[in-house]
Amino acid sequence: MSSTPPPPAAIDPEPAGPDRPPQKTRGSRGSKGPARILGALLVPIATLGMLGWTFEWLRVTDASRPVVVGVALLVGVAGILVLFWGMDFVVDQLSEQWKLRVRPWVFVGPALLLLGVFLVYPTIYTILISFQDARSVEWVGWENYQFVFSDPAMVRSIRNTFVWILVVPTGAVAVGLAVAVLADRLHRAESFSKSLIFLPMAVSFVGASVVWALIYDFRSFGNQTGLLNGIWTALGNDPIAWLSFQPWNNLYIMVVMIWMQTGFAMVILSAAIKGVPDDILEAARIDGANEFQIFFRVIIPTIMTTIVVITTAITINVLKIFDIVYVMTGGRAGTEIIPERMVQWFFARGHYGRGAAIAVFMFLAIIPIMIVNIRRFRAEEAIR
Repeated sequence: MSSTPPPPAAIDPEPAGPDRPPQKTRGSRGSKGPARILGALLVPIATLGMLGWTFEWLRVTDASRPVVVGVALLVGVAGILVLFWGMDFVVDQLSEQWKLRVRPWVFVGPALLLLGVFLVYPTIYTILISFQDARSVEWVGWENYQFVFSDPAMVRSIRNTFVWILVVPTGAVAVGLAVAVLADRLHRAESFSKSLIFLPMAVSFVGASVVWALIYDFRSFGNQTGLLNGIWTALGNDPIAWLSFQPWNNLYIMVVMIWMQTGFAMVILSAAIKGVPDDILEAARIDGANEFQIFFRVIIPTIMTTIVVITTAITINVLKIFDIVYVMTGGRAGTEIIPERMVQWFFARGHYGRGAAIAVFMFLAIIPIMIVNIRRFRAEEAIR
């Protein structure tokens, strides 16, 4: 009696073996059950709870500082590691299609969350405070912004900050470019000379301000302890209160910033100059160009993108500078700048509305600089 053969679909053409994994049946699809996904979610949730409890304990504990630092490092590093592992474990419970969609956000999500908490939220909250009174209780409309453009000290700070933006980046880039070109022609002493010029970058703004305050020191009677007045009086002149001598005292303070930023500009510009192709320089020399023509018509246009980037970076640093003015003059004698006014009104005088309005104004002043820099960068990339 002959038996009916099985239908072709039921026949496995190749048996499962070491070179061929078993076929997945409909019941063994990549998607996991909801219960397993919910169970996997317990890992990151428990980790977040542990981190929150630890932060609260660190805030109220009376333990010694070494214990607090040790717990913060241990829980911070290990907790973040476990948190990422737990979120990755949750993603592994999803289907293959959802894995590809969700996994990138697992690693980018915490960074976006931190940006939102520490950057976006404070920005929005500062804008709201700028429309409120001194203690952020009542709304006062545009009153704080009217103060920014009407108060005499604020008007001076805006004018002084504009001068800082013109002088400091120009001076730092010009001196840094000159040093980069001259040091590039040295052979044995290039590294040593560049190290000396770059050394002020290792000094904090407060430290540099203290050093230069001693250089500018003035005594109304007795021997002059300031270096500059010591030289000036040795030449037979009367001592000068350099930091009170308006309006030149602003320039004397700017020298400190130029002194500190020259090393940064020199290092970047030196690398850019070394990147100029030798073929272009040789072609210019063959055409009869002298060294000044090569510098201004070949090297400068070639490294112009680098110059713009450095100028933008130093300009942004100028708009954030506070330490130098606060340490050297405290904003007295007509040396006010916008960041110094913001700190004075927000923290020293406790007027949150005016301090926030100054901060918003300073933030808006940076935006055009960034837009110009981004457009120029995109134009350079399009040419390439």
